[in-house]
Parts: sequence; structure tokens; C-alpha cells
Amino acid sequence: MEKPKIVILDGYVANSGDLSWHDVASQGELTVYDRTTADEVVARCAGATAVFTNKVIIDAATIVALPALKFIGVLATGYNNVDIEAARRAGVIVSNVPAYSTMSVAQLVFAMLLTICNRVGDYSASIAAGCWASCDDFSYRLGPIEELDGKTMAVYGLGNIGKRVAAIADAFGMHVISCTSQSPETLPPYIEKVSRDEMFRRADVLSLNAPLTSDNRHFVNDATIALMKPTAIIINTARGPLVDEDALAEALVSGKIAFAAVDVLAVEPPRHGSPLIGLDNCIVTPHIAWQSTDARRRLLDVSAANLRAFFAGTPQNVVN
Repeated sequence: MEKPKIVILDGYVANSGDLSWHDVASQGELTVYDRTTADEVVARCAGATAVFTNKVIIDAATIVALPALKFIGVLATGYNNVDIEAARRAGVIVSNVPAYSTMSVAQLVFAMLLTICNRVGDYSASIAAGCWASCDDFSYRLGPIEELDGKTMAVYGLGNIGKRVAAIADAFGMHVISCTSQSPETLPPYIEKVSRDEMFRRADVLSLNAPLTSDNRHFVNDATIALMKPTAIIINTARGPLVDEDALAEALVSGKIAFAAVDVLAVEPPRHGSPLIGLDNCIVTPHIAWQSTDARRRLLDVSAANLRAFFAGTPQNVVN
């Protein structure tokens, strides 16, 4: 019996060679492309039973042009790059990988926060420049070092990641607040439900962990920033458009808030720059929160399991 054709359209970011596609390859004839442009998708997927995509768009026209296609595996949790309704009409199963990066993303939130509060990188750089060797005292200060204990952590978005961020904040002795649609009775006892405006007003740290919707685009904007303390810190590891970058940049430059750290931008990669890049009080990282080795290994393992379940007639993690 002929092996089913399996295609991975953009495998490089998830697996640049440090992990293995073996579990996927064992289920058919596998072809892995590091990257695929929009005009290459149909030709590369021709005759394929199963196609995996991370960010490559598979739209309705593509699905119609691929009559052999029966399964689309999204190498991510978000699946807005696949036309879910068109896949449903064509009888194509679409599966994603939920919650694989929860620990990794939550860890980066606190890596960023501790970098800001403890200034570890600044101190290391100053020592390399000779500051400690030439110091008159056994220790010195570059500026304030802030304790997290007793501070207020506002978490926007209480899914798997947001709840993990809240739990870590609680372990640090922080008071956790959130504006959420969830009822107080369903929340852990250390999370206080508050209104949106109260959340902005009280936050010492605001961590954005919500999915992007039509209702929360530019959730952080001129008006909401105006509610915040001038000592506040904003951390975004969710989606770039949750933040009005121009408004945040202006607030950072003018001192309306103290610091920001973002792992996501409105446009990725930022071909034409971003007003947040290069600011002394803003850390920018290239969408790395999800990509610890452990998280990527889980991503590949669950993706292979999704395909195996599909071939067994019991598809899992189906989003359509």
C-alpha cells in the first residue's frame, strides 16, 4: 500500500535541526521545507494527504486546489492562518497543539521582569567595563533594585498561561489582580477580580497574556496608559496588536510609565522598524517565549500524535 504523502511547509522555526521529525516521518512519505512562500504552497502540497503549517497561510482557494488533502496540522496553538470554515466544508480535519508552551511563556514573563527589577545584565556589562575593579567600595549601585514581594501583578488573560503567570507572581509574594469574565468563585483564591480601569490603576506590573480579538486590539493605548502609575511596567508576551506601539513608545519616552518588555510586535519581523526598538527602557525579544527546547519538543510530539490519531480515525485537538 502506498504511503500517504505528508508535507511540512515551514518547519525551520519549530525545528532547525536540533530535534527530530521521526515520529511524523514514520507515518508516511515526509517532505520538510524550512520555509514556503504563498505562491509555492499549492505546488508543494499537491497530492499530500496531510500538511503541517506554523505560519504559512492555507486559505479557501488553497484548500479547493488540493483535493487529496484530508488533514491540516497547525504547528502552534493559534490557527488563524487556516481557513477553518473552508476546511470544514471540504471535509479536512484541522488540529492544533494546545498549551504546549505554557511554562515557557510564563518563564519569559519573569525573566523579563527580573531583568528589569534586578538589572543583572546592566551590572554584568558594567563589571566587564571595569567598574567594579575601579570601585572604592566592595559594592555599588547603578540604580534602584526592586523587590517583587508586595507589588501588584495585573494579569490580563486568564487562560493556561495567564493562570501560570498568576501562580508564579503569588509565589513571589505579589498581589494578583485581573479584569476577567470568569466569576470570582472559579478563580484561585490569590486572584482578585477587578474592573478594567482598576486593573490599570493598581498595576505595578501588567502582564498581557490574552489572545487577540476584535474587541481588545490596542487594549493598551493612550487612555489606559494614562490610568497607570509612572512606576509601572508593561510586559507583552501575547500578541503585538494588543498594544498601541506609538502610544506605549510615547509613554516610555515621556515617563508616563517606567518600563516595558515585549516579545511580540504588531508586525513580525519588523521590516520597517517599531517605535519600541532602541528605547533604553524597553526590552524587545523576537517572539521567543514559546520556543524553549522542551516546549518545541512537546509541539513536535503532540503534532505527531495528532496525525497518528487522524490516521486511526479518532482525530484529536480538532479545531473545526
